[in-house]
Amino acid sequence: MITIVLDKFYHRGKDRIGIRSQPYHPAAKNHIKAIPQLSYSATYKAYYVDYNSKNKHYLFTYFRSHNYLVDYQKLLVEPAKPKPKLLWIHNKYRNLTKNDFSEAEQDILKSYVRFLRGKRFSESTVKTYYGFVMMFVAYYKKSTEKLSTRAFEMFMEDVIAKYNYAISTHRQCVSALQHFAKLYGLEIEAELNELRPKKSKKLPTVLSQKEILRILQVTRNLKHRTALALLYSSGLRIGELLSLKVNAIDIDRKQLFINHAKGRKDRTVMLAESILPLLYNYVRSYQPTDFLFEGKNGSSYSAVTVRKFLRDSCVKAKITKRVTPHTLRHSFATHMLEDGVDLRYIQSLLGHAKPETTMIYTHVSTRDHLKISSPLDSAVNRFIHPDNEDKKVLLSGNI
Repeated sequence: MITIVLDKFYHRGKDRIGIRSQPYHPAAKNHIKAIPQLSYSATYKAYYVDYNSKNKHYLFTYFRSHNYLVDYQKLLVEPAKPKPKLLWIHNKYRNLTKNDFSEAEQDILKSYVRFLRGKRFSESTVKTYYGFVMMFVAYYKKSTEKLSTRAFEMFMEDVIAKYNYAISTHRQCVSALQHFAKLYGLEIEAELNELRPKKSKKLPTVLSQKEILRILQVTRNLKHRTALALLYSSGLRIGELLSLKVNAIDIDRKQLFINHAKGRKDRTVMLAESILPLLYNYVRSYQPTDFLFEGKNGSSYSAVTVRKFLRDSCVKAKITKRVTPHTLRHSFATHMLEDGVDLRYIQSLLGHAKPETTMIYTHVSTRDHLKISSPLDSAVNRFIHPDNEDKKVLLSGNI
């Protein structure tokens, strides 16, 4: 007999009643989906309703009336609420709404968005910069007539630096504030530039080709596997993958057309021969009409979803490195370089404006590094040369 398991978890600031069927059964799922005010949590992979006495009684009565066993033992245990993972100001930034700002402050934010769009910034950049200025306005709480270099400095000290935001985030924030200062006629670009830390020179994480294949092998979902295979085989950015339209695929030329990529540049990228059967099966099974990877109601797929199933696949493949969708792009470029492809072609395929950006992969490529011997290996090899009497030198011996 099918059992409906009710449990309790803390989600989006409230206690919830999770609802699952054991084992899974389509009829049980349909009964669950018929519950009023039902929501779904991708985090807990469960349907849920608000936790209260009325809902507890309703769920028990509802499922018993459909002849299900109801296991509610977990509702009797009080779960520990998770500690907040983010610092106060970051939480506040993520949860800011119109109600957090006065009408005057809302006008300031609207003016800033109009200013950025007037400069024809991409919507992605507008959204990012707007987020930083929302934080600044929430922090500053004064008239823009009193804006000064020191006001921006204090914000960077009290928020961005104090709460240890990433260097790249810090640099983006400075750019956002520079445009905000320009909006109000402050010619302090040079002064604000002093607040911009030096760019981190971190080497990108790169997976081996065996690790890439392991990830694809353990990714059972056809849609997920196709998305990951395209990210790697064509060296795509996550945004480029999600914006890809069905009509951008040129099977005959084995190319993908990337429209309005980063920097408003179009480019073509390769379509691997080995991915064609997978791509064909995906298109035939899912029948996308506009976006190649469609979300709900035909909209573009979610980047959050892609990151999540990539993490899940890495766990299954027993890969302990920190892997993101961009790691697959880094791996594509590095493997191309190791296969002897000219750096200029790699730059073109990746859509880099500057060759210096592409040259980072020369530092992570092992093609030339593998030809270099460690001086320890050289010393041991000389010691065990046939001219020597003792040919069995072990570093682990005689200790």
